[in-house]
Amino acid sequence: MVREPEFITQYNEILSVLDNISDEDIIKEHEGIGADDITRIPKSISVAINHLIKQRITALGWHQESPIFQDTLYSDNRWRLDFAKGEFSVEVGFNHSGSVAWNLIKPVLASELNHVKKAIQTRVAVIITATQDMRIAGGFDGAIGTFEIYKSYLTPLRNILTVPMIIIGLTAPKSFKIVHSQPVPRKTIGKVVYL
Repeated sequence: MVREPEFITQYNEILSVLDNISDEDIIKEHEGIGADDITRIPKSISVAINHLIKQRITALGWHQESPIFQDTLYSDNRWRLDFAKGEFSVEVGFNHSGSVAWNLIKPVLASELNHVKKAIQTRVAVIITATQDMRIAGGFDGAIGTFEIYKSYLTPLRNILTVPMIIIGLTAPKSFKIVHSQPVPRKTIGKVVYL
């Protein structure tokens, strides 16, 4: 379906953004967060990857924090898609595994008829998450929803997930890993260690 002329441009934009994030880009972004104060460096590379995706995909005309509904009662972050363009919606799922089902359902809400007036109409959904190997090498919390967990939700949610959906699992960096350290008491940061 994504190879059809009406979808191929947006799909290729997503793949291009992801394919062109290098290990060096991630390291620079991750370490740059704590350039003025090392204690501000996050524990994982999730903030760096989120920022790189956001910066590059919005440069291609994608809308960030796209509301699913027009009603202001449903305008907070729970009712928003990370990115949308045309009939595509994208969720970047580096959050707790308890959010996996909700991340899968949000694009469905954006695709189906609803009693609440819609702000977007999705026909294809993309979920971007970390593989188990990326979770470990990237310093992610052990409780995040990984690609493998997302896959395990597909069978029980089969009747609910009515929109065509692609789940992309990001693999571990090849040139570095994150090791947690505590530069000050009660503050853990993710230190880049080259392989």
